[in-house]
Amino acid sequence: MNMRRPAYRDESLPDIARVTAALAHPSRTAMCSALMDGRAWTVGELSSYAGITRSTGSEHVNALAGAGLVRKIRQGRHTYVVFSGDDVVRIVEGLGVIAATQSPSARSLRAWTQNHNLREARTCYRHLAGRLGVRLADRMRARGYLDGAWQLSPRGRKLVTSWGLTFEVVPRGEACMDSIERRFHLGGKLGAALTELYLEHRWIVRKGQTRAVELTESGEKALEGASLAERWTTAR
Repeated sequence: MNMRRPAYRDESLPDIARVTAALAHPSRTAMCSALMDGRAWTVGELSSYAGITRSTGSEHVNALAGAGLVRKIRQGRHTYVVFSGDDVVRIVEGLGVIAATQSPSARSLRAWTQNHNLREARTCYRHLAGRLGVRLADRMRARGYLDGAWQLSPRGRKLVTSWGLTFEVVPRGEACMDSIERRFHLGGKLGAALTELYLEHRWIVRKGQTRAVELTESGEKALEGASLAERWTTAR
């Protein structure tokens, strides 16, 4: 039998193929999509989200963990799954940006509503994304709260301090390409800190068990007070 010998190169290269192979399955990409809400999920919850059995889901989670994409955390009787780091989040979101097509969804009112809600406002891991996130970032830049490098200006620091965000070191912001809108929302540690603040103040609230969020009346008032309000179109 002719055994094909592995190709050895003078330069040692990262084994990218192993990582991409782990993502090359619809159920595993669905699990990664669920984890983009920034919360820890159980294997059973991820399996249910992907529409597969728990035993099959466990195999897929093991494949993702074996490639270093997720890690499992044992707590009591449950095993939770989270992304292994922010680098993985950027990879998953980046692949969403360059993907030319969307995976098919059910032809139902429920599926249409869920997709609409995700487009309007959602969390991109720990950032506020969707139309709400993009428009809010645009407004913060236009009003001088963010500078050209997506960092808080002195005026922006004063604003977020009045909102209750305190820090010893000012968290850095960065432009994060929205995989659906194809425009930038506020990412980095600053984006994460502000999104956490919005959730704590209940200026935005989660819609069910999805990544979708909606702007509340108190959130509208807070944004209005900072001259950041507009006719938001998030579904209520």
